[in-house]
Amino acid sequence: MENFWTYFEVLAPSIGVGLVFWFAIRSIFRADRNERAAETQVRDEASDKGFKPDQGSPEARR
Repeated sequence: MENFWTYFEVLAPSIGVGLVFWFAIRSIFRADRNERAAETQVRDEASDKGFKPDQGSPEARR
């Protein structure tokens, strides 16, 4: 049982940092996905109301 706690003490910091990194990356990807969905919704609503994209926007170049 003594070896277990030795290994636990050695591996716990790495596992903790890995989990923090995973949660950070996960939240970044979720925020990006939600932002893209919101932007798409706003653009769809604007086009439904008859607004045209700006001349400099990528949508106007299509």
